[in-house]
Amino acid sequence: MKKISSSSPTKGSATRAPRRLIRQLVHDLHGYVPGEQPKIKGLIKLNTNENPYPPAPGVLAAVRAATDGRLRLYPNPTAQPLREKLAKLHGCAPENILVGNGSDELLALATRAFAEPVPPIQAGGRAEASACTVQFFAPGYSLYPVLAAIHGSRTNVVSLDAEFGLPPLAVLKKSRAWDFRAALTYVTTPNAPSGRGYTRAELDALCAAHRGVIILDEAYVDFAAEDALPLALKYPHVLVARTFSKAYSLCFQRVGYFVGHPDLIAALNKLRDSYNVNGLGQVAALATLDDLPYYRANFRRIIATRERLTSALTEAGFAVRPSQTNFILARPPGLPAGEWLEKLRARKILVRWFPNSPVSEYLRITIGTDAEADTLLRAVRAILKSPV
Repeated sequence: MKKISSSSPTKGSATRAPRRLIRQLVHDLHGYVPGEQPKIKGLIKLNTNENPYPPAPGVLAAVRAATDGRLRLYPNPTAQPLREKLAKLHGCAPENILVGNGSDELLALATRAFAEPVPPIQAGGRAEASACTVQFFAPGYSLYPVLAAIHGSRTNVVSLDAEFGLPPLAVLKKSRAWDFRAALTYVTTPNAPSGRGYTRAELDALCAAHRGVIILDEAYVDFAAEDALPLALKYPHVLVARTFSKAYSLCFQRVGYFVGHPDLIAALNKLRDSYNVNGLGQVAALATLDDLPYYRANFRRIIATRERLTSALTEAGFAVRPSQTNFILARPPGLPAGEWLEKLRARKILVRWFPNSPVSEYLRITIGTDAEADTLLRAVRAILKSPV
């Protein structure tokens, strides 16, 4: 069979050239860039905020036990047993909960459900612009603008304050930059990539002032002093996003969920792919909820390591931002952050750097085990002694 090359179109195929078949929106799209997944053996991986500790033994046993004849069957289409157990945990009804293929899938569903695409010819007017607006603070989760671009919505981005805090509500109200009628607003709480935590009181005030849907993205909340989940049950326009990835060691399984008003959940459910949550993921999440003390003990270990690492790096000359997550944002001394990234990589330690961003002077460092933290500190001291 003759191979068809992109450089040698067949007769009459000019109008069917693959690039001409792709929407212009997709051509122009800058996709989400995930953290590097290293191929080098022996690297200490501190770049993607994974939990350094394994799932509970009971979770591993439950997943192993489920690798039987069930693999040929479809899983529960709505993750109903998991929704029921989550509802009991959070003091609500299963109708308040939607489970997704990681919280990322749910964020994408929300963009499609609540924000309009910008029409080809914009008629103008504040209300119409608001209906097409996906809004968020910067710096924040870099997936938000990608989801808006995929859907063809406009974005409204407002900077956090100099300490990565939420601008005071009075300032937002006076500002023309912030749109309280935006169709969809994302708030990462605690913030990523800074690690800054926000109080329930300040989030409550922000939610009360809004008219559009607000999603409080709590991917890291298990490492924080406060959570905002009650706001999803207090306000009909608020959703809280949670995940089993960061705190519960199930990144591989991809399980997340929304908590919110049944009307919002039902709308999102219409857009959900059938059987969107794999069966082994459901099994693992259910078993996780049966062993929460194991995970809470790990949260305490991670927080203790975070505080120890923060103190040691500060003594070494790093400017470390206060964190309520399982990572820290640290501005290194002397050399630029990009050079520190490479010097640490040369010592088989992988951290995250965000060039061309508001935090380009910083490194984001996942909190690993105590042994990994010690290895990082030894590498830092060695680099400081011979920075060239």
